[in-house]
Amino acid sequence: MNDIRFEPVIGLEVHAQLLTESKIYCSCSTTFGAEPNTQVCPVCLGLPGALPVLNHEAVSMAIMMGLASHCRISPQSVFARKNYFYPDCPKNYQISMYDRPLCEDGYIELEMKGTTRRIGIERVHLEDDAGKLIHDESGSSLVDFNRCGVPLIEIVSKPDIRAPEEAGSYLTRLRQIVRYLGICDGNMEEGSLRCDVNISLRPEGSRKLGTKTEIKNLNSFKAVEMGIRFEIERQVAVLREGGTIAQVTNLWDENQKCLVMMRTKEYAHDYRYFPEPDLLPLSVDEAWINEVRGSIPELPLERERRFQADYGLSHYDAAVLCAEKGVADYYEAVVRGAGDPKVSSNWVMRDVLEQLKASGITIENFPVPPEELGELLKLVLGGVVSGTAGRNVFKEMVKSGEGAGVVVKRLGLQQISESGELERWIEEVLSENSKEVERYRAGKKQLFGFFVGQVMKKSSGRANPKLTGDMLKKRLED
Repeated sequence: MNDIRFEPVIGLEVHAQLLTESKIYCSCSTTFGAEPNTQVCPVCLGLPGALPVLNHEAVSMAIMMGLASHCRISPQSVFARKNYFYPDCPKNYQISMYDRPLCEDGYIELEMKGTTRRIGIERVHLEDDAGKLIHDESGSSLVDFNRCGVPLIEIVSKPDIRAPEEAGSYLTRLRQIVRYLGICDGNMEEGSLRCDVNISLRPEGSRKLGTKTEIKNLNSFKAVEMGIRFEIERQVAVLREGGTIAQVTNLWDENQKCLVMMRTKEYAHDYRYFPEPDLLPLSVDEAWINEVRGSIPELPLERERRFQADYGLSHYDAAVLCAEKGVADYYEAVVRGAGDPKVSSNWVMRDVLEQLKASGITIENFPVPPEELGELLKLVLGGVVSGTAGRNVFKEMVKSGEGAGVVVKRLGLQQISESGELERWIEEVLSENSKEVERYRAGKKQLFGFFVGQVMKKSSGRANPKLTGDMLKKRLED
C-alpha cells in the first residue's frame, strides 16, 4: 500500500444566504444583528397551524444563480421536508428540495496556471436556514431563532475538484459570482456564505470512488484549504497502514487548526425526506426565466477576459481589478476619464487598493470619485504634474475630498518646465554632490537616477522629469 499514489476527489456544498428583505416562508425581516429572537413569528418558529408562503424574490435569486452557473432550470420542482432534531431547528424539519431541485447540471469555469477548468454543478436548490446556537462561558447554550427561515441556496458541486488550492479557487469564484449578482454578501465570518466539504481518495487512475468524509464549520477560504489538506493526509495515512475510511463528519477547530470527529455521516434516508404538504410544486415558466436572465450583469470571468481583450491588461491585472464588481466599475470609470487603460490600472491597483486596505472602507464609500482620479491622471499624462506630485495630490484628495485641479492649484504642484528654474536646481544638486559627479564621469553611469531624484526632491516633485533628465545628461557629459 505504501507505494500507491492516491488522487483526492473533492466536492463542495455551499450555502449562500440570500439578500431578500424578508424570510423565505414568512414576512419576518432578515436584517443581520438584531436583538435575539425579535425577528420571529409562528411560521419561522414552527408553531402548530402556521403555514408557509413562498418568497417570490428568493426564487428569482435562485434562478439567477442557476443561470449564472449554466444550469438547466426545472419547469417544475418540489419542496421536501428534511427531518432532523436539533435545538436550533424548532420545526424539527427543514423545508428544502430533494429529488426535484430547481436548478441542475451546470458548471463554473476556473482559470488556474494558464488553463481553464470546469467544475460541474450538480444542483442549486432553495431551503430555509436554521437558528443559531450561542455557547456562553458557563457551559450553557442559548438559541437565537432570528435566522430561522432566512432563505438559502445550496450549491452542490460535482466531485470534480482535485486539490485544496482548486477548492479555494472554486469557492473564491463562487463568492465573486453571488456578489456580482447581488444575491449574497459572501461574508463567511458572519455565516452568510458557508461551506461543507466532502473528500475521498482513490488510487491514481482508478474511476471508482472511495469512501467520503465530510468537514463542517469552515468559515474562511484558508480554513477550507487547510481542512482539506489535513483530511487528505489523514486518509492517506490510514490507507497506507491497511486501514479503512469510515464515513464520518468532522468539524474544523479554528483555534487548534485541526479536525475533530463530530458524528458518523448521515445518509439521505436518515432524513426521511417526503414532499412538503404545505407548499405546492414550484412552476417556473420561460417568461420568468427570461426576465431573470435579462437582469444578470456581466460576470467576473467574462469581465476579466474583456479587460484583457479591450484594455490590453495582463491576466493578473484583470483578475485583481475584477475580483470585486465595485472595483471593476470604478476602474472603467477612471479609464473613461484618463484615456489610458494601463496607467489607470496601475493607479487603481496600487494607490486606490492600498487606501482601501489601510482605511477599511469599501470602494462604494471611497472619497475620490473615479471621474476625479481620471482627471488627475490626465494632468499626470499631460505633464501638468509629475507622477510623484500626482501621488501627493491623490493623498490630499483622499483626505480633503477636493477635486484634482483644486488640490494641484492649492498646493502649487503644477509641473515646472521653465529651463531657468530647472537649471538653478540642477546646478545646486551638482555642486552639493561633487563626489558623485566625479564618479559618474568616471563611468558610474547608474548614478544618473540619483541626480534626477535629487532634483525632483529639491523641486518638491514639480520638476518636469523628462526635461530634467535631458538637461542633466547634457551638463554631466559636457
